[in-house]
Amino acid sequence: LPAEDEVLLQKLREESRAVFLQRKSRELLDNEELQNLWFLLDKHQTSPMIGEEAMINYENFLKVGEKAGPKCKQFFTAKIFAKLLHNDPYGRISIMQFFNYVMRKVWLHQTRIGLSLYDVAGQGYLRESDLENYILELIPTLPQLDGLEKSFYSFYVCTAVRKFFFFLDPLRTGKIKIQDILACSFLDDLLELRDEELSKESQETNWFSAPSALRVYGQYLNLDKDHNGMLSKEELSRYGTGTLTNIFLDRVFQECLTYDGEMDYKTYLDFVLALENRKEPAALQYIFKLLDIENKGYLNVFSLNYFFRAIQEQMKIHGQEPVSFQDVKDEIFDMVKPKDPYKISLQDLINSSQGDTVTSILIDLNGFWTYENREVLVASDNDNTADVDDT
Repeated sequence: LPAEDEVLLQKLREESRAVFLQRKSRELLDNEELQNLWFLLDKHQTSPMIGEEAMINYENFLKVGEKAGPKCKQFFTAKIFAKLLHNDPYGRISIMQFFNYVMRKVWLHQTRIGLSLYDVAGQGYLRESDLENYILELIPTLPQLDGLEKSFYSFYVCTAVRKFFFFLDPLRTGKIKIQDILACSFLDDLLELRDEELSKESQETNWFSAPSALRVYGQYLNLDKDHNGMLSKEELSRYGTGTLTNIFLDRVFQECLTYDGEMDYKTYLDFVLALENRKEPAALQYIFKLLDIENKGYLNVFSLNYFFRAIQEQMKIHGQEPVSFQDVKDEIFDMVKPKDPYKISLQDLINSSQGDTVTSILIDLNGFWTYENREVLVASDNDNTADVDDT
C-alpha cells in the first residue's frame, strides 16, 4: 500500500482499482442478456410438465449453455445442475430455480462491486465512514424512503450503519469485511425498500424502514427529557416498560462509551439492538459483558445473585412476594446446562438457546414476571384463541 504522503501512487492505485471494477462490471449479465437467457431456457424446456413448473434436462441445459454466450458459460456446469437437482423422476431441474440462482449470483457480484467502490483502502473491508457514504447515496434509490426529511438523513444513516457494525464487528475494530456484508441478510432487508408495495407489517419488522428508524429516534427524543441530545442514567431508566433494574443500568453506563456520564445516540442504538435481539450471539455478547461484573469470562452464583437482588427489591416495592434466589439460580443452571456446573460462559448461554430468557430474568422485572407467569400467560392465550374460534 502506498504511504499517505505518496499522493501520485495513491491516485494511480485508486484509478487502477476503478478500471478493474468497471471491467468486472462489464463481465456481468445485463438486463437484455438475462431476458435472452430466460427466452432460451423457456424454449428448451423438457416435457412432461409436472404441475406449473417448467423443467429442463441436462442435455437441453448444455444446449442453452452453448447458445447463451460466453458470459453465461460459468453457470452451465454439471456441478450447478447437480446442486439444483431434486426429486424429479426424469432427472430434470426447475427452470425458475436455475434462473433465480443466476439472478442471485449476478446481484451478489453487482453489490460486491458497488460496495468495493466505497472501499477506500482497497483491502476488502469498509470502515464506518465508507458504509455511511454507501447508505447515504443509496437513499434516493429506495422508494420506501421517499418521505424522509433531508434533515433526518444523518440520523437515518447512523441508525442503519449501527446494525451492520453491531452484528458484524463484534470485536469493535471499526471495519467490516465486504464478504460478511454480502453473507448476512441485512443488505436484502435494506434493498427490500426498493419495493413500492412493501406491506405495513414488513416495514415494521424491517430495521431499515422509515417507520422503524423514526420509531427508534422518536423513543430517543422522548427519553431525552432535558433536550440536551444525550441520555442520563435516569432518562434511560424509562426505556421500554421502564422495568430495567438500576444495577443493570449502572453497568451499562460503566461499560459503554459515554460523554460526561451521558449516552449519545450511537451508544443508545447498540443498547437497543442488544435488547431487541436477545436471541442473537452479538446481543448476548453485549449483555454478557455487562453481567460479568468481575470480568472473569463467566457468570457464577455471585454475579447471578448480584443482579437478581435488584429484581427482588423491585418486587418488594411493587408489593409482590420476592422469589427465592436459590430457586431461580437452579432454574437458570438447568436451562443453560453449562459445561462447568458452577460457571456459565458466553458460549454456554448461546448454545442453550435460552440466552434471551436468562438475561431477561436477571435485568428486567417485566421479563422476570413474564417468565414466572409463563404458564398462566400460555393458558390465557389458549383461552383467547378458543374464544376467537367460538366466534
